[in-house]
Amino acid sequence: MNEKMPYYMAYPVPFSYDDERTERRDFEYLRSMYPDIPKQILPYVEEECDRMEYENSMMYDQYPDKLQLKLMCGRICENADRHGIFCGGCRERERVEAKSLRDLVEVMLYQELYRRRCDHRRRCRRFY
Repeated sequence: MNEKMPYYMAYPVPFSYDDERTERRDFEYLRSMYPDIPKQILPYVEEECDRMEYENSMMYDQYPDKLQLKLMCGRICENADRHGIFCGGCRERERVEAKSLRDLVEVMLYQELYRRRCDHRRRCRRFY
């Protein structure tokens, strides 16, 4: 009745990969609930982030350059516009709509960068 338990059984520590898996599943589920236009823009955002994802990339800087982020956003809008999603501000009456779409692209880009930066930090964590 008075048997000793090993320390690791007495105080189990939850595995961190379960937390990461749960976070990823939640993220993918919520992403699947995006409205139509953000769902159409998302592949272009991911493509641009894939292109910029390399070691020592500006997207992993402590404070990414705002001009570079604006340029990334511009490339996303140009690419999406080339494939039929209107992001440019060429028509006068659609200027407000184009501005809001560009703002949406910018927010989606920042969210994707945040997610990738967190994943990068998690992968590069060093245990000494």
